[in-house]
Amino acid sequence: MIESILYGFQVAFTPENLFFAFIGVLAGTIIGMLPGLGPISAIAIMIPLSYGMSPASALILMAGVYYGAVFGGSTSSILLNAPGISGTVATAFDGYPMAKQGKAGKALAIAAISSFAGGTISVVALMLVAPYMAKLAITFGPTEYFALMLLGLTAISSLSEGSTNKALISATIGLMVATVGIDQQTGTQRFTFGNPGLLEGIDFLIIALGLFALSEVCQLIISRNENTLKGKEAVGSLKLEKHELKEMAGPISRHSVLGFILGVLPGAGATIASFLSYISEKRLSKDPSSFGKGNIKGLAAPETSNNAATSGAFVPLLTLGIPGSGTTAVLLGALLVVGVQPGPLMLQDHPDVFWGVIASMYIGNLFLLVLNLPLIPILAKILYIPKQLLIALIIVFCLIGVYAVSFNTFHLYLLVGFGVLGYVLKMFKFPAPPFILAFILGGMMEQSFRQAMTISNGSYGVFLQSNITIGLLVVSFLSLVLPTLLGLRKKRGNMQFEDLKKEA
Repeated sequence: MIESILYGFQVAFTPENLFFAFIGVLAGTIIGMLPGLGPISAIAIMIPLSYGMSPASALILMAGVYYGAVFGGSTSSILLNAPGISGTVATAFDGYPMAKQGKAGKALAIAAISSFAGGTISVVALMLVAPYMAKLAITFGPTEYFALMLLGLTAISSLSEGSTNKALISATIGLMVATVGIDQQTGTQRFTFGNPGLLEGIDFLIIALGLFALSEVCQLIISRNENTLKGKEAVGSLKLEKHELKEMAGPISRHSVLGFILGVLPGAGATIASFLSYISEKRLSKDPSSFGKGNIKGLAAPETSNNAATSGAFVPLLTLGIPGSGTTAVLLGALLVVGVQPGPLMLQDHPDVFWGVIASMYIGNLFLLVLNLPLIPILAKILYIPKQLLIALIIVFCLIGVYAVSFNTFHLYLLVGFGVLGYVLKMFKFPAPPFILAFILGGMMEQSFRQAMTISNGSYGVFLQSNITIGLLVVSFLSLVLPTLLGLRKKRGNMQFEDLKKEA
């Protein structure tokens, strides 16, 4: 273990990778601060930049963007009550009241220190847990992989915000899009409609940029809100008293562990981790009424947890090749683009990528702390970027990124089409992460299923021969059914309550 992590630091400490780690966390911090743009759009835009780079450098860059965006999203939450990303919504509950009380600098310092501590502690856990997960995963066969990917798909659908049915519909559309092109096993054309531009399928980059980045552009163009954000001219002092640091210690230690565990679970992620941490910290508090009014623990808990969850999300991604969130699904696609297949053999085939990325997280978290504490007043001014300029920059990045890959104008039409589709999904509150996760997992699920059928000569009984497969299928079924049952129970309870009100 020690030799491996030292090798990882050897990879991460090369001048090239130090530069990419710094650029990644800087870009992530800036993008995280901009309301409406999140790490998914940022990573999608970064994918074209990774062409020609070594796989380790590419993943170090995009991983830095990921946890940098979560780290930087707290700034707009605290200063403007406008969360940059969904994972920092809970940060605004107590961060914004502190800013209104004239403690904006103190709130930003608490967020920066909590984020650094949560990210660093979770990286230690990642270093300890990931190799054992990889060893366990080597024992997996086609049936186990199919069940595992099904679990990841059903879990993220069930845990998505809003309607579970809409999440499942979104995932189904993603699976349908994944089948477009030539079937690699039979050579049959599927859903190409005679168009040669669809023979090789639809490129992941087109979907990622269209579904997330261009859909945001559509929303900004159609929205009448001019997005004139008024930040505070003076951020204030960043100094923390000894008793305030002591008050932060408990939430940081508790929610670093909780956030990491929730990050490992498919479908949970930074958003759910931050909300659960805030709720649990409020229940543990001797003065829960102070939460929502500028409580230090109420700010430290979600900021620790959401950054810990980002490191935890790398465990299933690197060791099993299974993304647990929309962002890690984009990272999986980015890895495939640079020629790396995440999974149990990654530790053996690409140790430089595996350990280099883990080691870079230590360095990246330190960069984030150095960037955020002294540069907070400067970075906060990014919130003043005019909407028109922001729209133009995103469109240019998207068009150049797609055209530079294939030099095919048909792909630009596809990009616009998926941008419109992404906006329509958002307008009718269909979540996009299940769509892109289903697109990523669709081909691998189909391959694992066909391998299992080939081994068993077409018998479905092969899925009942492994205890691991049975267990994963049961958990997948429960993750799919339980939210629906709980929703029906809640609806029935509300109806009974209304009946009682009428009788009264």
